[in-house]
Amino acid sequence: MKKLLLALVASAAMLSAPAMAQDKKLKIGATTYGLNAEFMQIWSAALKEHPAVKSGKVDVTVFDGRYDALVQQEQFNTMITQKFDAIIFVPMDIEAGATAVQMAHDAGIPVVGSNARVNSDLLTSYVGSNDVEAGELEAKAVLDKMGCKGNLVIIEGPIGQSGQIQRLEGNEKALAACPDVKVLEKQTGNWSRAEAQTLMENWLTSHPGQINGIIGQNDEMALGAIEAIKAAGLKVEDFAIAGVDGVTDAINSVKRGEMASILQDANAQAQGALDVAIKAANKDYKPESKIWTQYPDMKWADGAEKDYLVPWTPVTKENADKLLESRN
Repeated sequence: MKKLLLALVASAAMLSAPAMAQDKKLKIGATTYGLNAEFMQIWSAALKEHPAVKSGKVDVTVFDGRYDALVQQEQFNTMITQKFDAIIFVPMDIEAGATAVQMAHDAGIPVVGSNARVNSDLLTSYVGSNDVEAGELEAKAVLDKMGCKGNLVIIEGPIGQSGQIQRLEGNEKALAACPDVKVLEKQTGNWSRAEAQTLMENWLTSHPGQINGIIGQNDEMALGAIEAIKAAGLKVEDFAIAGVDGVTDAINSVKRGEMASILQDANAQAQGALDVAIKAANKDYKPESKIWTQYPDMKWADGAEKDYLVPWTPVTKENADKLLESRN
């Protein structure tokens, strides 16, 4: 009888083991290049609002990479040591980030890229947007207002990050169609409004009355340039200015006719990446974010696509209020 009871207990344990594994709360980490500015704050908040997180199926930990590839590598070490089930990676550096991905791969932890690219074939998937397209769209907005003639400056993202590399490619693609436009200055503002303001103050002094257009590779830097123009007592409307992201201040600036911007959907990128990361850790998972119905051209394909590209939305005076309402 005792042997029979032991056998029944063992049998029950074997039957329940898979069920327990299925019910295990997944632990997913996300390392971002930095959380100082609004865009990545929106991206990070969207993870916490994902239905699988709110229902308690998944625990998400967001790490601030502090704009340092080495800090991000240490964060990977932490997640590997603590046996996270999957990692979402928004890398600071397109090349340096590959080492971190290799470490996670060697530890058997799937890595999903989001928002910024890393030069690695080991990512499970990438969920972001086409930055070459964004660079071309923003440059075209500036060039159209300039009438394809005059001088402009380019405020770049952090050198070596994929957004900087790919948006510059798009900028130059648009510039090639306007051979009479001269680029007076091109320098990094590190995605920072304050750094861009300082750059622009210097350029307005170095090139008095010569700058007609400003390409900011993100909205924060375009907004910094606007602050510099106002501080110099100049009229913002005399300049053609564009940025990328659709952050709140930029949308309001578009409403005032000060600049052009393109919305990069942080919510869709983050929640899409989390759906794919959960799928990589649990093969039975079905996506729970509404973004797959919001963007029907971005097919879920059972979480198996290498690239999920969220479309850009140009910010206009007509759609600005609706975009702002979606933030509340």
